[in-house]
Amino acid sequence: MNNPALVIAIHGTRSAEGQAVGRALTQRVAAMLSDVDVRDAYVELDTPTIADALASALETQPDRRAVVVPLMLGQGGHVLEDIPEAVAEGRARVGSATVITTPHLGPDSRLRAAVIERVAAQLGDWTPEQVGVVFLGRGCSVTRANADHARLTRVVGEEGGYGFTVPAYIQVVRPSLIDALNQLKAVGFQRIVIAPNYMFPGRLQNSAAKQAADWATNHGIEVRLADVIGDCDALAEVVVDRYRTGAAKASAGRRGLHTSSGEGSPMYLAGLDLRGRRVLMAGAGTVAARRVPALLAAGADLHVVALAACPDLEAWASGGALTLELRPVKESDVEGARYAIAATDDPDANAMVADACEARGIFCVRADRSDAGTARTPATGTFEGLTVGVIGDRVPHRSKRARDAAVAAIASL
Repeated sequence: MNNPALVIAIHGTRSAEGQAVGRALTQRVAAMLSDVDVRDAYVELDTPTIADALASALETQPDRRAVVVPLMLGQGGHVLEDIPEAVAEGRARVGSATVITTPHLGPDSRLRAAVIERVAAQLGDWTPEQVGVVFLGRGCSVTRANADHARLTRVVGEEGGYGFTVPAYIQVVRPSLIDALNQLKAVGFQRIVIAPNYMFPGRLQNSAAKQAADWATNHGIEVRLADVIGDCDALAEVVVDRYRTGAAKASAGRRGLHTSSGEGSPMYLAGLDLRGRRVLMAGAGTVAARRVPALLAAGADLHVVALAACPDLEAWASGGALTLELRPVKESDVEGARYAIAATDDPDANAMVADACEARGIFCVRADRSDAGTARTPATGTFEGLTVGVIGDRVPHRSKRARDAAVAAIASL
């Protein structure tokens, strides 16, 4: 049986150097997977597009199976919308096919180690304790992705042993690179290293270099810019691991155990009677808040555990509609629950909740990784006593459009 093809979904750049690094990484991955058809594809600014590369790969596969690995460090708009939509388009061109889109790369320990190695290459006669480090991310319009970067800053700072580590973003949001440099100056650091948390050279790195040089000249403080993660074994190994996990799912789909083909979702649709039954919600942010009204309307005995809560959840708790505990979620919190939703900002906490539920036979939704939970929240709509639910293929906008179309069709009957 042939192995599924691998399509590496890269952001894309107009920089010739950045393009060369992306293609070199693809070749490195291909060398590690010598029996796999490995292709690069791009969200924007370069070709082939993801849809084109995926359709071409599927057409050459006898059993039309492929794995798409988003080469993204954070869960921004490209991961949540652009890549899933491009995958859906590419798959639609060839008809029935099995395509698994893996999770993005995230804060893998090997990538953190690569960043720390690049900082070490800039230290020279400086010791880690003497330097202030700016952990520089891309920045995007998705709050959660920016929060993930800020959280990762603390981890990298502790693992690297630096004197002080602050987050910054090269675009879209603040604190900017200049903000972070000013912060390190204000607390007394005269030795600063900028650690880019992105993969390829290009516009972002060039902008960081210019801003750092100008700021250093104006303030008389030495600033050194570390290299991007780039084409390296660590990054290639993470991609290979994502592929192998996805390939196992694609192979299971071929045997009828899991499928992302045109045959529909592998999930079994059912309605839950939650009246008076305990439901655990781990997390109390905006994602969690969107789930609360339907749970309360269903009569669930809702218990929420989170480090902090958004205003809506605090209001529901104050009114007695649910119970809220502001503390870290624990494995024991799942005891007695009939259903659970893991929607914290910490993937490890979500995984702990999901694992605890699995051990106890409790269905659990993972808001950060739907494929890692045992239940999924459908896109729902109602009309005159009827409820319509759509469980899709991790393309949220497509599920919502299907939901809306179904409600409109019912209304026209």
